[in-house]
Amino acid sequence: MSETTSYPPVAIVILNWNGWNYLHRFLPLVLNSQYPHFKIYVADNGSTDSSIQNLQHEFPSVSIIDNKNNYGFAEGYNRALKEVKEEFLVLLNSDIEVDSQWLNRPIELLKNDPELAAVQPKIMDFHQRDQFEYAGAAGGWIDRFGYPFSRGRIFDILEKDKGQYNTEEPIFWASGAAMFIKKSAFFEAGGFDPFFFAHQEEIDLCWRLQLMGKKIMACPASIVYHIGGGTLPKNNPQKVFLNFRNNLIMLYKNRSGFERCYILSIRFALDAVSAWKNILSGQPSYFIAVMKSHFAFIGWWVSHQKKSVFPSVRSGKIQGLFNGNVVWEHFIRGKKTFAEIVN
Repeated sequence: MSETTSYPPVAIVILNWNGWNYLHRFLPLVLNSQYPHFKIYVADNGSTDSSIQNLQHEFPSVSIIDNKNNYGFAEGYNRALKEVKEEFLVLLNSDIEVDSQWLNRPIELLKNDPELAAVQPKIMDFHQRDQFEYAGAAGGWIDRFGYPFSRGRIFDILEKDKGQYNTEEPIFWASGAAMFIKKSAFFEAGGFDPFFFAHQEEIDLCWRLQLMGKKIMACPASIVYHIGGGTLPKNNPQKVFLNFRNNLIMLYKNRSGFERCYILSIRFALDAVSAWKNILSGQPSYFIAVMKSHFAFIGWWVSHQKKSVFPSVRSGKIQGLFNGNVVWEHFIRGKKTFAEIVN
């Protein structure tokens, strides 16, 4: 068996928008990855901070894909990945620290399982390194009503890593902050939904992949450290708006029939409760963002569905789905950890 067969070529694709400070800090560690065949691409989304010029000067071995404009996370990656020839891809945020062995086990899993489409490493907090990080933790799940959570993260509650999620197992979604994925599966599923722009597009993609009969896996042997909030802070009104709007669109697209109508009606009510709770807590911008997201969803439903990517099939077995309400379990019943909720 040749080395290329054992270690297939890997493309590490970093989407960048005015993130030269992160690229300068973390690219040397990515370049130090102990894997025989990998190539780094930086897909630039119209940066104005001299990212391209600095990359050319300081990291000449890195290939640059110039998207010219800021197409957001979703369409930015859709465009960039069309320019990449490798089958095994890593979508990596610029604000992530990796160790030298982070590539090996996820690529081995993808290579050896034809049904496996995507893998997520364990994502730890860069500043509190024994704690899981918000954007995916040890692997993403979702509840019946579309609320995403993770092994190690329930809403804003982040667990310490005590080895409790050190098993390789199926999950619902792999974080876009550090996603290993087969190029063929990515484009067979239709890629990221460009209408989303940013936030929850990876959950939507993983849902479509599962409906196609593909699997998503957590791989805790691979560990990365994420700063987080590099583009928009967590409570930024635009981030709140995109999260709520895109989540509703995702539910509409991937559910069907009575289940779709029932779940969306419940979600509108739960979102309204969340919005009123925040305005009473002195956060009117949160309230406004949630209300805007509801009107934007209705606008999408009326006029813009053709801009979205719908599932091509709906027959796959869904893993990582909690058939309950994580809001009820966490805020009413007081459950703080993933294990308390799903077990």
